[in-house]
Amino acid sequence: MRILYIDIDTLRPDHLGCYGYHRNTSPNIDRIAAEGVRFEQYYCSDAPCLPSRAALMTGRFGIHNGIVNHGGTGADLRLEGENRGFISRVQQECLTALFRNAGLHTASISPFAERHGAWWFNAGFDETHNTGKRGLESAEEVTPIALDWIERKGKEDNWFLHINYWDPHTPYRAPDSFGNPFENEPIPDWLTPELLAHHRTLAGPHGPWEINMYDDKVPPIGIRHLGQITDMEDYRRFIDGYDCGIAYADHHVGMLLDALEKQGVLDDLIIIVSSDHGENMGELGIYGEHATADAITPRIPMIIRWPGMTAPGQVAEGFHYNLDLVPTIAELLEMPQKKGWDGTSYAATLRDGTNCGHPELILSQCAHVCQRSVRFDDWMYIRTYHDGYHLFPDEMLFNVTEDPHEVNNIAAEYPDIVNDAARRLLTWHDRMMATMDPPTDADPLWRVMMEGGPLHARGHLDSYCARLEATGRGDKVAELRARHPGK
Repeated sequence: MRILYIDIDTLRPDHLGCYGYHRNTSPNIDRIAAEGVRFEQYYCSDAPCLPSRAALMTGRFGIHNGIVNHGGTGADLRLEGENRGFISRVQQECLTALFRNAGLHTASISPFAERHGAWWFNAGFDETHNTGKRGLESAEEVTPIALDWIERKGKEDNWFLHINYWDPHTPYRAPDSFGNPFENEPIPDWLTPELLAHHRTLAGPHGPWEINMYDDKVPPIGIRHLGQITDMEDYRRFIDGYDCGIAYADHHVGMLLDALEKQGVLDDLIIIVSSDHGENMGELGIYGEHATADAITPRIPMIIRWPGMTAPGQVAEGFHYNLDLVPTIAELLEMPQKKGWDGTSYAATLRDGTNCGHPELILSQCAHVCQRSVRFDDWMYIRTYHDGYHLFPDEMLFNVTEDPHEVNNIAAEYPDIVNDAARRLLTWHDRMMATMDPPTDADPLWRVMMEGGPLHARGHLDSYCARLEATGRGDKVAELRARHPGK
């Protein structure tokens, strides 16, 4: 058994051809999808980067594993306490430990552990290759390491290789030599000049006035990045920059496939393609960031090609979490399900197309804002506890079937749907608190609030209010200060 996990950071599924995108960003990923199963409604339980991969690896929600933020107490796994044995839980039960315990040699090519000080991410790997730039590397710095590994070890049996690309992540930086294959192609048409003009009246980091979070500076490596989006031509450049990052990563995926074919192992190779989170490209007034628990940031691609098991071109329509992968792999490898895992196996979906989806998904974000949301039926309900200086209302509701880009908040029009969603969220929360292991009354979301709020919204209020005044949005300052006294 040989397994390749292609982990492309910040990869929004609806910007891939196999998910219906009108631009040809992903011919190599599309080829993998055509030979396997594509999951249509697949979400990270906890966004963004660090919480997402913690849930993926542990098979547990952030409320249980403890990681919900990019700093503070919520950036570390919860202590196991007095029941911790000689070996930690993550080392015994994480995703890669399953492969290792099944006799596979496990390897990772990724800077992720260093980027977030998340050294637990290396648990279960026999070898790790840190590409060394903490997520600022481009594919041409990752692929040579991967090709060397494939050349040396690809023909061996029983391996799991995790390869991590970062090119769609800000700052957008596909090299000039790659060109712009999309310069003459239409951009997504949902964002109109009128909506962009409205967004330029709003407060909030990563709005069109300040793509660089709180200012309009362009990072030196961001050769396709913008400081501001003032008009639709800027928006075109912005979309092109992101799509070029996807296409550049996909080009390197093609190089991997060619190398594996040369080694004679491609036909029988199991391939998984996924991401940690998506990227808002104007939704909720946010550009080039993964800052919310909406229908865009947590939604990720999941493509699994498992020769001899998955039917070519299959589409799974049910709701799934990224943390469902751990119990799924355990079932496929005929290993026992662990009591502490929160996910549900979808092995039957891979075997015969059975729908194993959840009735609803509860999604969280505590690094830029503090939000929890419920994705069910046609709806996305979002409850905001800390608005990250965006002045979001406490409750938002979107019909994402009719309004996939979340333009119209219809919470006031559908109080019964809002109440249903709030009940679902409360029921989930009660269940999570009742199953804390070890027992605790501490919800990490509220710990984040007690520690001063999400990491990326700490200590910026004064300087941001000054910027709002300087850019003609001073009318937002009073309400921001009222919501965040003493910040």
